[in-house]
Amino acid sequence: MKPAATVHSQDRHVVRLDWGPSAAEALTSYAVAAGSPVCAVVVDVLSFTTCVSVAVDAGTRVHPYRWKDESAQAFADDRGATLARPRSETRSGGGVSLSPASIRAAGDIGELVLPSPNGSTISAVLAEAGADVVAASLRNRAAVAAWLVGWLESSGGSRAQPAVVVVPAGERWPDESLRPAVEDLWGAGAVVAALAARLEHRGGPLLLSPEAEAAGAAWLAVQDRVGEELHACASGRELVELGWPDDVAIAAELDASDAVPVLTDGVYTRHTAERP
Repeated sequence: MKPAATVHSQDRHVVRLDWGPSAAEALTSYAVAAGSPVCAVVVDVLSFTTCVSVAVDAGTRVHPYRWKDESAQAFADDRGATLARPRSETRSGGGVSLSPASIRAAGDIGELVLPSPNGSTISAVLAEAGADVVAASLRNRAAVAAWLVGWLESSGGSRAQPAVVVVPAGERWPDESLRPAVEDLWGAGAVVAALAARLEHRGGPLLLSPEAEAAGAAWLAVQDRVGEELHACASGRELVELGWPDDVAIAAELDASDAVPVLTDGVYTRHTAERP
């Protein structure tokens, strides 16, 4: 995909935000072509990045995988990893799925492959576009913000302004078109708000793009009742009605984790940053 056009690139700002894999790749490619170091933040609250957060808390290394087909098992076998199966296949027999509750119950399983058409795909395209990639959820948004401050400070000597590209993953309609999902807007905004609070005396008026600032405002509107709102939003209702209320509850564990999953050579591993 071609880099974003200048008017869509949000290049006057350090912290930028747009939805889904196509926009994420375009913004990242534009910034990389301009010479900027880029850190991209993937946000898929229900449930990919929450699953990644729970897994790395337990010491598990997470391999994101784009496709939910027979190739996923071969990919896992090649790495001696456990493959997360669809939730429906684990309802009666148990096992690990794209369910944070199932991953928590499994404990440290060493290596885990998470197939996901949203979070895993975005993780891969961002890395291929040249970004450093981290996974953020409500569970670790403060830790991610602290880690990003360190990343920005270490990138300050670059010839071009560093860029933080925040990517709410969204969901998919049956025709595979993007469905912007409010839980990912809140998760992205939670990271933006935590980062802005840490940089408010250093960032200046050009720190946040209008898109990033709007996500931060959306988060501030629900931060005092985030558990209630997660259960009430469309994606939360879907999980509850399908029998997975614990997954929504885990996604609402605000700032429960100080682990920052960083994608290195295609694997999310645990890093830490100073907690606020």
